[in-house]
Amino acid sequence: MLWVDKYRPKTLDKVLIHEEIAQNLKKLVTEQDCPHLLFYGPSGSGKKTLIMALLRQIFGASADKVKVENKNWKVDAGTRTIDVELTTMSSTHHVELSPSDAGFQDRYVVQEIIKEMAKNRPIDTKGKKGFKVLVLNEVDKLSREAQHSLRRTMEKYSSSCRLILCCNSSSKVTEAIRSRCLNMRINAPTEGEIAKVLEFIGKKEGLQLPSGFSDRIAQQSNRSLRRAILSFETCRVQQYPFTINQAIPPMDWEEYVSEIASSIFKEQSPKRLFEVRGKLYELLINCIPPEIILKRLLSELLKKLDMELKHEISHWAAYYEHRLRLGQKAIFHLEAFVAKFMSIYKGFLIETFG
Repeated sequence: MLWVDKYRPKTLDKVLIHEEIAQNLKKLVTEQDCPHLLFYGPSGSGKKTLIMALLRQIFGASADKVKVENKNWKVDAGTRTIDVELTTMSSTHHVELSPSDAGFQDRYVVQEIIKEMAKNRPIDTKGKKGFKVLVLNEVDKLSREAQHSLRRTMEKYSSSCRLILCCNSSSKVTEAIRSRCLNMRINAPTEGEIAKVLEFIGKKEGLQLPSGFSDRIAQQSNRSLRRAILSFETCRVQQYPFTINQAIPPMDWEEYVSEIASSIFKEQSPKRLFEVRGKLYELLINCIPPEIILKRLLSELLKKLDMELKHEISHWAAYYEHRLRLGQKAIFHLEAFVAKFMSIYKGFLIETFG
């Protein structure tokens, strides 16, 4: 088992980072007054860990008995019936899913699934009707229509359903939804906190850490705890005992993006663009989010550019990132950015060197 899963805190009492938030969540459970919740913060900050610990606090060990299903829904979309397929993770008390995976059909998913869940709520031991929890990931990627549907459904089924919403940016969640939830801001952990967790894992694994080693990993982690723990385990696999100057390897996909950037600089042609497209596909197939690919590619390209080009390329990266969020096919927008870069860079080379 990967350390990132092995040392994930199982209960709110064992949370090492965001202890104050964990204690506040514990109070909510104790008072049996759990409202709809919105967890937001950067990737790798610990949102899902807190959510799972909260579910265990409410429902006990049964929250861990999870089955993964590919579910099909036949949804009535006005004049026609459409098929929607989604992957869900569910226990007897909760269901977790990412409705944004359904693309532009996300609003039908939001309406249908919550209705279905509300009808099948569990009955608790005291004879009172309990409530089910629906964990929705990537709420910030839902369309406006889906968010409006979600707001109506939250009101209608609040007696039988509790929603736990999870997203990276609350600014893309409508005010109507935010105002109906208790908002929990989960900050990215500081480098010091990450180093503390790495030292804790090292101690549990019986490893000797050289002075400053955990600090170096924390500095390279971009304040993502998940990334730091994965890097730490990679270092352990590559070389142990650790040395003071041991290199901390970058993620495989980051090296791959670096290679893509180098190949773009070497040649700007339709043939090279076609090759790059294949490599971008490879990254997307391996579940690297397109926004992250674009951001990383931009930073790699900017390293080798003159000052006069940096501003223009950054402008176009922002333009295509916006298009990426509005569109459905990520590859189109990533490829369009690469084509734009090749066009600008080639023009600059011809102008400068003839």
